[in-house]
Amino acid sequence: MKKSSIVTLLLAGALAVPAFAQQSSSTPTDQAAQPAAQSSAANTATGKEPLQPASKEGFWGRMNPFARKKYVQRQTDPIRDRVNELDELTASNTKMIKDVDSRAQQGIQLASSKATEADQHAVDAGNKAQMAQQTAQQANTRLTTVEQVVGNIDQYQPSTQTEIRFKSGQTVLSKNAKDALDEMATPLKDQRGYIVEVQGFSSGHGQTAIETSQKMAESVVRYLVLNHDIPVYRIYLVGMGNAPVQAETGETKAKRTSGGRVEVSLLKNDLEQLASGTTPAPSQQQPAQPK
Repeated sequence: MKKSSIVTLLLAGALAVPAFAQQSSSTPTDQAAQPAAQSSAANTATGKEPLQPASKEGFWGRMNPFARKKYVQRQTDPIRDRVNELDELTASNTKMIKDVDSRAQQGIQLASSKATEADQHAVDAGNKAQMAQQTAQQANTRLTTVEQVVGNIDQYQPSTQTEIRFKSGQTVLSKNAKDALDEMATPLKDQRGYIVEVQGFSSGHGQTAIETSQKMAESVVRYLVLNHDIPVYRIYLVGMGNAPVQAETGETKAKRTSGGRVEVSLLKNDLEQLASGTTPAPSQQQPAQPK
């Protein structure tokens, strides 16, 4: 009987020791470390105080061979919570980094697009400036040409000259004379900036020679007006009679006219040059012989 009671007491004592070890898990050392942990809580990633490793766990120290499942779970729950919080913080930081990187890339692309657009605007502005400069140069050249033409508007230069010969005592145009006038007057259609000078010369003396030269010149003018539509205001007619003919090169005296003839001279100013951009070279034609 006594032996069974002693065994019972020993067994009860052995079962009470693990329970006492689990209940006495907090030590004065752990309680003293709590203020220092609270002061450093603000510096942690989760904003909570860091976990403090237990220096001693009850009667058995850090290794409790009789630890129960709830006791182990109660010890690992804070660690699991901190790990989950760190995972959430890591995911949040990763997302924020991606968002910042995405905004930075968008900003870089926008800045690059704006820079490219600005470069294109600069190129367009340069091309327009160059075109404007060319237009200004052309306008300046054109203005200079116009000023020159206006300044020389009344300056006519000989272009072509045709001589029409008449038989003595006649004032009617021959076929050769008409052909020569056609050759000279045909290119004048739709032209401007020209005048036709018609001078009649006749042998003889005094008023009779003047009247005869006048009639020969009038026959030439009549043909030009009726057959080639040359305006009358462009024709200047004069009967020179038996006036001396201008001496040729190398001769000292002027010669008088023998027979009848009419000198038809085409004179032009710079209006034709302004319209066509070219200056026609003066040319000479052979005198038309009476037929």
